[in-house]
Amino acid sequence: MASLTQIEVLLPEFRAYAIAICASSDDAEDLVQDAIERALRTESRPTVLDELRPWMFRVIRNLHYDELRKRRVRREYLAVEKRLSDEAGISDAARDILIRMAFEKLPPDMREVLCLVDVMGLKYAEAAKVMDVANGTVMSRISRARKALLALVEGSDAADEIEKSAR
Repeated sequence: MASLTQIEVLLPEFRAYAIAICASSDDAEDLVQDAIERALRTESRPTVLDELRPWMFRVIRNLHYDELRKRRVRREYLAVEKRLSDEAGISDAARDILIRMAFEKLPPDMREVLCLVDVMGLKYAEAAKVMDVANGTVMSRISRARKALLALVEGSDAADEIEKSAR
């Protein structure tokens, strides 16, 4: 097993790599901490320093791209929500009520994943642990739930969309 000492030896390299791929040093530091946490939690990490080094770089890279994807999805989701409220010409309070009413019409499994990820702000991995499913399952469920919620808010074949998403 890779020990904490091995990780400490490689820490400056991890930080340098994270700074190279992140927009800010704070994001880089968070990224390195998340990667180390993940490495220490997993039982299947490499035991040899020469194998640990590239493995950790991959972990850092993957975590970085996961975060970028998550931010992009949230930006797109918020842009659509803003567009809808602008087009409808409704106030923030009215929009919130409309979204809450649409949310309540969703099936329980869709409400659960939306609540955990979008409302509570859990990472996909954290939501997966809560729901006792794989990370990929959370990603597909959140995608279907967001589409279904949007369909309900827009009023475009909402029942069909929810039915397709439930399959």
